[in-house]
Amino acid sequence: MIENDLLSLIIFAPLAGAVINWLIGGYLKDKPYSETFSGIVACGTIAISTIVAFVIAFGIGTPHAGALIDPEGRPILDHIWTWIQVGGFRADFALGMDELSGIYACFVTFVGLLIHVFATGYMSGDKGFYRFFAYMNLFMFSMLTLVLADNFLLMFVGWEGVGLCSYLLIGYYLKKDEAREAAKKAFVMNRIGDWGVLIGIFLIFTLTGSISFYDKVVDGEQVQSVFTFVTQNMVLEPFTWGAIFAGGLTSVGVLLFIGATGKSAQIPLLTWLPDAMAGPTPVSALIHAATMVTAGVYMVCRLSPLFVFAPAAQATVAVIGAVTALMAALIAVTQNDLKRILAYSTVSQLGLMFIALGAGCGGAEILPLAGIAAMFHLFTHAFFKALLFLGAGSVMHSMGNIIDIRQFSGLRKVMPITHGTFLIGALALAGIPPFSGFWSKDEILAVIGLASEESPYPTLFWWLQMSALLTSGLTAFYVFRAYFITFWGEERFPKEAGHHPHESLPVMTYPLIALAVGAAFIGLAVGPTHAFFHYLSHAPGLHGEPHPLSATVMAMGTLVGITGTFTAWWVYIARSGMAAKWAKRFAGFYKMSLGKFYIDELYQSIAVKPLEGVASSSIHFDKTVVDRLVDWTAGRPARVGRWFRKWQSGLIQSYAAMMFVGLMLLAVYFVLAE
Repeated sequence: MIENDLLSLIIFAPLAGAVINWLIGGYLKDKPYSETFSGIVACGTIAISTIVAFVIAFGIGTPHAGALIDPEGRPILDHIWTWIQVGGFRADFALGMDELSGIYACFVTFVGLLIHVFATGYMSGDKGFYRFFAYMNLFMFSMLTLVLADNFLLMFVGWEGVGLCSYLLIGYYLKKDEAREAAKKAFVMNRIGDWGVLIGIFLIFTLTGSISFYDKVVDGEQVQSVFTFVTQNMVLEPFTWGAIFAGGLTSVGVLLFIGATGKSAQIPLLTWLPDAMAGPTPVSALIHAATMVTAGVYMVCRLSPLFVFAPAAQATVAVIGAVTALMAALIAVTQNDLKRILAYSTVSQLGLMFIALGAGCGGAEILPLAGIAAMFHLFTHAFFKALLFLGAGSVMHSMGNIIDIRQFSGLRKVMPITHGTFLIGALALAGIPPFSGFWSKDEILAVIGLASEESPYPTLFWWLQMSALLTSGLTAFYVFRAYFITFWGEERFPKEAGHHPHESLPVMTYPLIALAVGAAFIGLAVGPTHAFFHYLSHAPGLHGEPHPLSATVMAMGTLVGITGTFTAWWVYIARSGMAAKWAKRFAGFYKMSLGKFYIDELYQSIAVKPLEGVASSSIHFDKTVVDRLVDWTAGRPARVGRWFRKWQSGLIQSYAAMMFVGLMLLAVYFVLAE
């Protein structure tokens, strides 16, 4: 291992920004320069994290600059303090960076920085400007803690931290009922999933006696990682302790994936994410592109050394991902809220990543390819999804906070930069070559194909492949549906905007341009050369050799993307009345999709209302039985006290009479006793 004290600066710089903005920014909130101060603090601290992350991850200034974190594959560690040490249990407040967490920290900080810069313009004039950026910095601190934690418990602290910050940011507009309800929904649904993570961590320690991600020496004591223990002790022979251990690892995989379904909004815990659009748009971009919802994918990929021994858990991941990806895409094709379309797109794309991660059940040699393919798509997705959300925010900012695409059209001339960058993001999401989404999406399709050749379950992988292809086609259709309705057609602007639409401020358009460059070229830069693969293949559980690019898969992915794009153009531009005809012809499906397959209503009927009934019955029982029993019990001493109170009159002659009567009774007793 390699020690580097600078690693802690990556997480503590945003935390310092949050504290400064909350204390000093709050004190200066009425000053004319308060927004400038808060913006510089928030963006400056994230810039520090970004620079340090790139310097450490790519070895800048070292003999192996730009190659690997360390040529020998050793992680970089920063032991801050010993947090908990009880008996055989040890949890350090310590950070670790290998290739997986290194590349992740780089794009989280870089994309997060661009979103912060955009937000300084978007949130200008808001009374809670300092509070917003304090929450945003705290969000970044929590996410980076999750990513760089060197053990499961510290990772869980960051995991819960992003849940708290999402609650604060989604519900930022305190006076809006929609925002408050969305924040509560996100918080509760994530807590439902988090019990799986917590129990999974308990089970990991029970099985291995460790919760560390890395082998290390702390204070002269050797600490063995969970992954080393599993690799050294796993024996897959029937009717042995090894088989029992394998069952335990399967349970661990399923439990931790339950937590991932909450954070990454997969079935059955997917409904909170589209509702989270009630928060400010920069929050949506941060949650969807760089932080919170990507945490589930990161955690499953981090656990690749465990999942290799749990193929049943991997198959569960793949099936849930496939169903979620297809369902979310089918919902997105009829939605009219631009941000909500992109939200369902995120749910769908995360489903594709989980398909890739689950495809590792096709064989141990497929697992590294599966993990890297999922992370590659997560990497490119961060750029084009942040771009699309910020583009939607730019439109919303110009339209007076109106985001319903039925209320405006023809914006390409009045918002040329937003239009051009949004188009690049749409092309990347649709998987049109040579944009970044094309390379990463085709990696997923290729991995599924390779797994199907090796797997004993060809039917499962055929279904996964069909689901991924259909999802890709629907993705191209719904993103270009949103693009054509918003930016093409006749110029039509809502009266509620209160002004003629115009391009956003430079502080908002520059981040759009930077993200557009990434969405356009970053996949081309690292896809054909396998540069991303070569970097990430040194991470634990991801060791492997890259597979050659498949012309068949590339042609298939391109055809699907172009078909979806052309269909959207045909329906909404060439034959603009066709959409209404299709809606009538397929009224049943249209209503189901527009109603989001009534998942919320289903949960209301099978969970919320029954629980409300239980709560109501409990209240009634409490009032009619428990309260009356408590009141009756409490009333007994009072009644006894009232009876004894009659004898405590305070009159001396009464006490003397009572004493006389008592003495007479004693005398009679003794006389009779003799």
